[in-house]
Amino acid sequence: MLVNNAGNYSLTTLLDGPLDDIRALMETHFFGTLSVTRAFTPTLIANAPSAILNIASVLSWLHPGALGAYAAAKTALWGQTDAVREELADHGVAVTALHVGYMDTDMIADIDAIKSDLASVVAAALDGVEQGAYEVLADDLTRQVKNSLTQDRGTVEVRN
Repeated sequence: MLVNNAGNYSLTTLLDGPLDDIRALMETHFFGTLSVTRAFTPTLIANAPSAILNIASVLSWLHPGALGAYAAAKTALWGQTDAVREELADHGVAVTALHVGYMDTDMIADIDAIKSDLASVVAAALDGVEQGAYEVLADDLTRQVKNSLTQDRGTVEVRN
């Protein structure tokens, strides 16, 4: 099993934040994950059945402006996860996205929020991979946000 867990974070906005900071987030979360996945794909296929677990975020779906660059990078990772899953489906390599809100890690130690216990997140992720889940929703915040995706956000339906 390959676990892709990128670890940088920034309070960079998309319109005012330095482009270099935005690129750094995309390099880590999207291109870094893609590079590692591509490097290990031949081994994963040769040793199938095997699995990839990409650590995404609740911010794959929730896009606050103050975290625009980070959310965009995680959204890109989510899309990558789905595309890679489809590419590897016939090769015996399962691909799972772990979506989680706040975890008790050094990266967000200064943020005052309810944080998920790492052991319970890992257990949920491994259970999901074992069950062949496309996504694992590791906490209540993530489940709430995922549920909200079905709510109308003012979409316009185009009919031909």
